Amino acid sequence: MSTLVSRTRARAVETLSLDATDTRNALSAALVDALSGALTDCAKDPDVRAVVLTHTGTTFCAGADLRDPPPLSASLERGDPHPPNTLVGLLRQIVELPKPVVARVTGHVRAGGLGLLAACDITAAATTATFAFTEVRIGVAPAVISLPVMPRADPRALARYYLTGERFDPAEAVRLGLLTVTADDVDEALTPVLDGLRRSSPQALAETKRLLTARVLETFDRDATALTALSARLFSSPEAREGMTAFLERRDAAWVV
Repeated sequence: MSTLVSRTRARAVETLSLDATDTRNALSAALVDALSGALTDCAKDPDVRAVVLTHTGTTFCAGADLRDPPPLSASLERGDPHPPNTLVGLLRQIVELPKPVVARVTGHVRAGGLGLLAACDITAAATTATFAFTEVRIGVAPAVISLPVMPRADPRALARYYLTGERFDPAEAVRLGLLTVTADDVDEALTPVLDGLRRSSPQALAETKRLLTARVLETFDRDATALTALSARLFSSPEAREGMTAFLERRDAAWVV
């Protein structure tokens, strides 16, 4: 069992904790693979009623691991274009999981981490959490993560943070539609949520989730290939190379004025 994702269970709720604190839980190929495997196990296990996705350390997820990024998508020639061990596949796997996935956040969420958050069904964050779509600051766009983000967030409010990379707080994340609830004590806020899920029938949860995610999955079906291609093109561009190098060297990119 990979230690990149630790697992505990209490009264039919499986908690999956991203546990790569040395990289601030950045989405590496290994972390994506480990999380996908844990989700697959949860989907198959009749004793799991719901999943809580959380983290160790001060960061929920820092976005893509720039040193070891996961593949965006598999080749169309190899069958399924979005298997679970790709970023697109992982996001879709969370959306399609036949059990509710609840995000529990007590730290920072950046870039691809917001894709994970948007893929979840219910999202809760402590008031100390911070959020940012930082892609524009390294020369790329929030392309793939838009698959779950854009169907669930207010487009006018989202435009500011997509275009500027500014940080925003949990109250603003609630206004955008990225968070369900924020509270000083996130576990206290989630207590009635998890109690409600435990009281609900597995069949009813699966079918109700299917109703709620239909629009999100339509976006995946329509836009995944194009957004994957856009992301790949931008990440291979000279501006992105400069942006990522500047980020890793902790300096301003050449275009900053």
